[in-house]
Amino acid sequence: MFLRRFEPRTGRTTAEVVNFALWPLAVMTVIHRVVVRAVNGAYTDDYAPVYQAALRFLNREDVYTANFNSVDPHYLYPPSGTLLMAPIAILDPEKSRWLFILVNAIAVIAALYLLLKMFGLALDSVAAPILLFAAFSTETVSNTLVFTNINGLVLLGEVAFLFLLLRRRDMWSGAAIGLTFAVKPILAPLLLLPLVRGQWKVFVTAAGIPLVLTAIAWPLAADPWAFVEHTLPYLMESRDYFNSAIVGNGTYYGLPIALIWALRLGFIAMVAVSLWLLYRYCRHDELFFVTTASGVLMAGSFLIGSLGQLYYSMLLFPLIMTVVLRNSVLRNWPAWLAIYGVFAADSWISNRFLEEGRAAEYLKGTMGWSLLLIVVFAVLTNRYLTAKREGRLDRGIDPDFLVTGTTPDRTSVDA
Repeated sequence: MFLRRFEPRTGRTTAEVVNFALWPLAVMTVIHRVVVRAVNGAYTDDYAPVYQAALRFLNREDVYTANFNSVDPHYLYPPSGTLLMAPIAILDPEKSRWLFILVNAIAVIAALYLLLKMFGLALDSVAAPILLFAAFSTETVSNTLVFTNINGLVLLGEVAFLFLLLRRRDMWSGAAIGLTFAVKPILAPLLLLPLVRGQWKVFVTAAGIPLVLTAIAWPLAADPWAFVEHTLPYLMESRDYFNSAIVGNGTYYGLPIALIWALRLGFIAMVAVSLWLLYRYCRHDELFFVTTASGVLMAGSFLIGSLGQLYYSMLLFPLIMTVVLRNSVLRNWPAWLAIYGVFAADSWISNRFLEEGRAAEYLKGTMGWSLLLIVVFAVLTNRYLTAKREGRLDRGIDPDFLVTGTTPDRTSVDA
């Protein structure tokens, strides 16, 4: 009887069993990624140039002095971002890096919590440990922590922006994305969402915060114009290394410029059609529209833009979460093949098949983003054509069984 009080609870439902199984796996995975892999670091070190720039900023020394002829990580943040990052140089480099790893890990966890709330899922649901375990098992979260860059905080800014946008907290929504703009404008395509939804107040804080921070940072920086004259031209170029965008890998593999542009224009057309269908027929389903459109915008910018790095895929988490919705465009196997390409931490470098393995490793992000956009385009276009053929476009493009909750007759469909 005395020992019974120490007996662990036994799951009596499937949900309880999944929770009991996955919470320890999720927590230990988080601890391993933060305490072991991230602290160990890697050859790629995104943090060192940021720390050095912050230290030089505090000492009123030139910041924008990078040699862009090397392939080492460069410092690319504008003066407003340098101002925000300056406090990291108060500590010594090692402790500062450890603290930055911890802050980014907490930011990712906070973003995942907001995603659960956004989709109406509780912390005691099976979705919580599944999401935490899956997120910290991905290449994007692992390498963000290992390389020690700011993408975890950018993810939190993105999810907070979408969360507050859906709740019509426009000024706060703009503030969330505006803080990320002060560091880097990677989330800029998402401003299309408040634009088409008529949430104009978002733009006040989205533009105001980086402008105010720039105005504060400019006189404090020793060489602010060097960002415009030296760094900004580099940011406008497309490089052929560590770049999974079409232009990056296309240039690396020597594709003709005409073919590179043909691919980019083709995907621009698919993104445009997908966004039009989402706006025209799905915008009243606000959660589905905002989260799906955000994924299309971000994946399109990674693939079609001048720079797409694989760990940017973290910003697709809101799109991935739509799988819990009945009308999700991701409830098919090609979508998850694409998701494997952009999230799996597997290395395809092979000692036996050198060229093939290297190509698979370098192209997995490009192919993953491409397939994901193709899947979204194909699903939405097929739904539109089916609804048009059946004369029910006035009711939207979702299949009747998604709207009514009835299951279609597979026998008659397959026949």
